Amino acid sequence: MFQTPAGAAEEDSCPMERVILYSLLEPRGSGKTMYGMLQRIALSQICLLYSQLLLSSSCMLTFFCFLQLLNCILRELLEVKDINKNVLPVHLNGLLQTDDRIALKEITRQLNLENVVGDKVFGSFAENLAFLLEALKKGDRSSSRPVLFILDEFDLFAHHKNQTLLYNLLDVSQSAQAPIAVIGLTCRLDVLELLEKRVKSRFSHRQIHLLSSLSFIQYLDNVRSQLSLPQDFPDTKFHDEWNDGIKTLCEDQLVVDVLQRHYSSSKDFRSLHLLLMLALSRVSASKPAIKPTDLLEASRVCMVDSKANILHGLSILELCLIIAMKHLNDIYEGEPFNFQMVHNEFKKFLQRKSHSIHNFDKPVVIKAFEHLQQLELIKSMDSSTAKIQKEYQLVKLMLDHSQIMEALQKYPQCPTDVKQWAMSAFG
Repeated sequence: MFQTPAGAAEEDSCPMERVILYSLLEPRGSGKTMYGMLQRIALSQICLLYSQLLLSSSCMLTFFCFLQLLNCILRELLEVKDINKNVLPVHLNGLLQTDDRIALKEITRQLNLENVVGDKVFGSFAENLAFLLEALKKGDRSSSRPVLFILDEFDLFAHHKNQTLLYNLLDVSQSAQAPIAVIGLTCRLDVLELLEKRVKSRFSHRQIHLLSSLSFIQYLDNVRSQLSLPQDFPDTKFHDEWNDGIKTLCEDQLVVDVLQRHYSSSKDFRSLHLLLMLALSRVSASKPAIKPTDLLEASRVCMVDSKANILHGLSILELCLIIAMKHLNDIYEGEPFNFQMVHNEFKKFLQRKSHSIHNFDKPVVIKAFEHLQQLELIKSMDSSTAKIQKEYQLVKLMLDHSQIMEALQKYPQCPTDVKQWAMSAFG
């Protein structure tokens, strides 16, 4: 991660590397991030689930979060002696268990029941699952071992044929045939719409949405704390210089713009940590500080702008309409506009540069404008457009200034006049 020139003492840079990377990579829920609070909430819910698991086990939780968070919670639970002795966790992943047959084999393996199943032939999935759960019983029901099924990428299981796995797991859970519970993890908010009616009827509809309410100020504070060295760092002089440099870095406008863009794209700390680690990788003994340009370069590496990439495939006419809309945004301070205003702005440019750009007929320009709407680069602002002519329907540009300018720099053989028009203050 850090490059040390030949002859330099390696031990000088190792403490800083170790401390900062540990800070970036420390497990979620350690109490230093918002995940600590989320973990406590989810932990209380799973403790409630465990108590129900021993009774009737007719519930299911759907987490819209990350598997790592759940694993931290389970680790805490399994430290409790009674839970560790009784609960059998079974982890399934929709990316790995692509059909019910593979999933059933994985359940058998994780429950250590391969020898019990042997060469038995079962008539149906339900019969096979019932046999596995029955094999876990020791005497009466009170001594049965509860099973906790954790289904990562839960939405992918909904694409299995007839959703047999989901139906049988939820059916057993709801009917309390055996003490099991099911936890589904997914990032899809519409996951319930994927479930068949018979599956949905057996789902408890208990959901926990773990959505981030992090403000940009908190996000910026987190960057500062993650990059800062702790008070007990052995080299006091370097500690002070490094932390002062980080404070100055976080106040730089270029850095704030880069972080604002990342914050608007995703509040997930994983993407933030990737950005910071890429910037840290440029630090060395000969350059012992992070520069604003380091963060800018790291941002270009780890963040691909799909909208900017779409601009590279537009025709010159469509690109000119985007630039005309950019100027209207500057003039009217982001207020909505219509096609007629865009066309007038484009005609002004054509009158000045008629020698370099072909003069397009209005129907052709309308067709190009409609294509931009199909690509969702512009969005209609009128809720009811039935009585409004197309030319006068209000729309809004879904691109910011930086995306347009970045795309222009990479646009193949873009005419110089078009670039100059884009860079001018107003059209």
